[in-house]
Formats: sequence, C-alpha cells, structure tokens
Amino acid sequence: MKISLSVAMLALALVLFAPAARAADVTADDTARFLAGLQPSAGSPLLPLTTNPAWQRHAKFFDAAFAELEQQQLSKVRNWSAANLAAPKSTMFYMFAGPDFLYANAFHSRATTYVLSGLEPTGGVSDLTALQPEAVAVALDNIERSLWSLLNFSFFNTRQMKADLDVSEVNGTLPILYVFLARSGMTIRDVKPVTLDGNGALYVGVDVSAWSNARGTRIVFAGADGVEKMLYYFSTDLSNSGLKTSGFLKFCATLAPGDSLIKSASYLMHLRDFSAVRNFILANSATIVQDDSGIPLAQYDPRKWRFFPFGRYLGPIERLFPGLYQPSYAELFARARPIDFGIGYRWRPNESNVLLSVRLPSERTAAAEAGPSSATQPERTRPRKPRASSPPSGSWR
Repeated sequence: MKISLSVAMLALALVLFAPAARAADVTADDTARFLAGLQPSAGSPLLPLTTNPAWQRHAKFFDAAFAELEQQQLSKVRNWSAANLAAPKSTMFYMFAGPDFLYANAFHSRATTYVLSGLEPTGGVSDLTALQPEAVAVALDNIERSLWSLLNFSFFNTRQMKADLDVSEVNGTLPILYVFLARSGMTIRDVKPVTLDGNGALYVGVDVSAWSNARGTRIVFAGADGVEKMLYYFSTDLSNSGLKTSGFLKFCATLAPGDSLIKSASYLMHLRDFSAVRNFILANSATIVQDDSGIPLAQYDPRKWRFFPFGRYLGPIERLFPGLYQPSYAELFARARPIDFGIGYRWRPNESNVLLSVRLPSERTAAAEAGPSSATQPERTRPRKPRASSPPSGSWR
C-alpha cells in the first residue's frame, strides 16, 4: 500500500512539474534561434516544433529576407563603418531605436555595450512548447509582419509592430531582439529584466516597475569570437517631461562617453520638448552617426565638431515632416561623398544621407573656443558655418 502510494505521488509530481522542467530546459538562445527561423541546438525541446510546416515556411522566408538584407544593406554599412569609424568607443547609444539591434551592430560591431531605447514595451516570449501549433504559427507570422518595413526600408513601422506583437504569447520588443541577435550570429547567454530608479540606479531581475518610468531587458551575448557583450533595451519616454523622473540619462552617463547612432527619429530632436536627450547626446558622444531626422545641424557647435557628410540630402518628406528643411544641411552636403546603401525615411541609396560628426580633442576645442587674439583679429559677428572635412584618418578619437 505504501509502495503504491509513493508511486502514485511520484507520477503526480512528474505530471505537475514536467511542464516547468521542460520550460527550464528551453534556453533563451534556442528560443531566439527558433523565432529567427534557425535550428535550435541538438536536444532542445523546441526541436520537434521545427517539423511544423509553418515554421519551415517561416525559416525559408527569413533565410531569403536576411540574405538579401545582408547583401544590399548590412555588409555595406559594416564596410562604411570600418572605413570611417577608426577609434570606436566600447559603448554605443541608439536613442529612438526601438529594438533595432541589426543596424546598431552593423554600424558599431566593435562596441561591447549597446543601449537602445524606445516607447515600445519589452514584452516577453511564452514557453513555446506549451502552445498549440496554430498559436506558434500565428506568433511567427506576426513577427514577420512586424519586421516587414525594417527589412525593406531600414526603419520600423511602430504602429504596425505594436499591432502585430500585441498578443499574449509572443509580444513586445523582446522577440524582435531575439531574432536580430540570432540572425546576427550571436549566442545569447543570459536575459534578465531591468529597471531604473529616478537616480539612474540599475535593478537587475527585480520587479520595481510600479515606480519606474524606465524598464526593459538586459541581454548578455557573444559573437563567434566569444567576446561577451551586453545589450540594454529600455522602454521609456525620451521627452523632457518623461526624462525628469526616469533616471535613464543618469544611467547612460555612467557608460559615457560613447558613440551615438540616430536614424529615423521622426525629427523629434528638432523640437524643444526633446532638448534634454539632444543635449545629452551632444555632451556624451565621441562620434554621432545620423540621418537628417536626428540633431539639427544648428545645434552642433562647429568649434567642437568635425563634419563628414555622405550621400545626398533632399530634405524631409514634406507631407510627413513639413517645415523641417535645413539649408545649412544642404550646403554641407553639397560636398558629400557617396554611399552605396540607404537608411532613414528616404531609404533609397541615391536619396539617403549620413552625417558623421566627430568630436574634436579637448585641447583643440579649448583653443577654438578661446579664439584669436582680439588685438589682431576682428570680432566675429556671426557663427562660422560648418564645413565638410576630409575623411578622418585612423588616428583620430
């Protein structure tokens, strides 16, 4: 009788705890590979799900889409970066990025800490082994649709992404980050939720979301070289009022100086209500790579920066962003060098613009700010216009 009872209890325990054990065996890296249309590791509980025709179609679709993106865009961006960003910092900031790790990594592949931010919530990924095949198929289809605009035009349609990923099983930016990391050849080692308090203190794996305006995820990963890197994504409001209580910029300051990327930023930093994030980037960046939707040229101090324009400046798309044409930008880009890729809202290669701004060394900045002696030089009544410079050599910082 006792033996029978023990056997029954053991059987019940196996039934009750088997799903939890199975979920624990599903690693974040295997989940990322599965969502990205790549084979999970041998012995993964997700491996049987790859026999689903919906997953096999998904894998073929992503194989083709990412191969084309690599050929047409990412490889060219990496080549441009290798030729023009000679002394990268270990940190890169990508404000208004959403989950766009693809271009963060393409422009700044040598960074070891990536800080991405946007309004989109982090969300999460359920235990895929516990879902019905139909639910998995829907989740995969939603991921494909949410990535359509970025794969084709280099930027997210945030409304479409929110609609496609606003489901309980696979939602928010986390599954997109998973896909981009896996398709970039990265291995995910650890994933934890993170939260910031108003002073910028980081809480890892602790739920303090009730009193935080900046929360997200921290992903530890490595590439083929085995170098461990860290990706932070924060869902937070980057307007002046949102930044007052979030602690986000205070956290970023602990990682500065860094290199910044600004792309398809809706021209928000042209507005007074986004002056805080704009000023942070200007004060804490060694280099800034942006299209014209980033920081207005008039906000740069030409005594502190050298400018290297690439591509072609046609101005904002007027029906979407009226009244934001910059004559000084057009003058600067009259001497721009060509690029063979497209980014931003004008995504065609012959219509895109990239401005690389390089902070001058402090001693040169100080000399420039001091200016020529007033006894020998007339006083300047107008600020000097920014001039295009020759491409930087490998020795600048």
